[in-house]
Amino acid sequence: MEMQEIPRESPKSSREEGAGEPMLKVITQEEAEPDHYEELQSPSENVYVEALHPTVKSRTGKQDEGKTGLYRMLCLILTIICLILLILVFVLGVKLQTGSTVCSGNSRFGDQQNPTCSFEDCQNRFPKSQFNKLPCRQCASGWLTFGKSCFFLSTTRLTWSESQKNCSSSGGSLAIVSSQNVQNFLTKKGELKYWIGLKHEDSTWNWVNSSKLQQSYWTEAVHNGDCAYLNSDGPVEKNWDRASCQSTTYFICQLQF
Repeated sequence: MEMQEIPRESPKSSREEGAGEPMLKVITQEEAEPDHYEELQSPSENVYVEALHPTVKSRTGKQDEGKTGLYRMLCLILTIICLILLILVFVLGVKLQTGSTVCSGNSRFGDQQNPTCSFEDCQNRFPKSQFNKLPCRQCASGWLTFGKSCFFLSTTRLTWSESQKNCSSSGGSLAIVSSQNVQNFLTKKGELKYWIGLKHEDSTWNWVNSSKLQQSYWTEAVHNGDCAYLNSDGPVEKNWDRASCQSTTYFICQLQF
């Protein structure tokens, strides 16, 4: 028995197989991932909106903060001005309550037009109808008020001429003892030896205002010298003495109005 030769089937070519069966598409990693480069090159409109809105908001916020700070600064300045005005009103109110009156309208007080005097003295000189209309000021700090004058008892020692120059620089002169009351006042207030405005010239004693000596209060044991001083330690009736005008001691200035 003869064996028949079984015809061999030739293998199908890859092309024929591919024609019959669908081919699987191989997707690479680059194709699977989104194209970031394209996204960066053509960003969506939303990206621009999101990027622009925060900037606009930040600028608006800064402007609002600047306006708020300016308003606060203006409020602070106005508050300070109001406080200053209130203080001024308070000070002026206190001064008006203490009251003061010009004692002589046209007389001159040193370099100032309005003379000063004590509150009680002004009340005694002017009727009530005038007293409320005329302003009055006290003597300067450190000065003593008596009658129509302000007196200053020095705490430094100078010669008689230097003392007179010092008093003149304040608009006054060395003290002129014109009455017993002035003598009593200066003796009571003083505690030292003070030059007064009395000097021996041409065989006579004259005050610095060129008036001659009328009433004197010399001590019993008078020393030599051409300038007079008041010794407040002595009795009121006899506490004047004389010394060399070049000697140094304390002095009394007087401002008259």
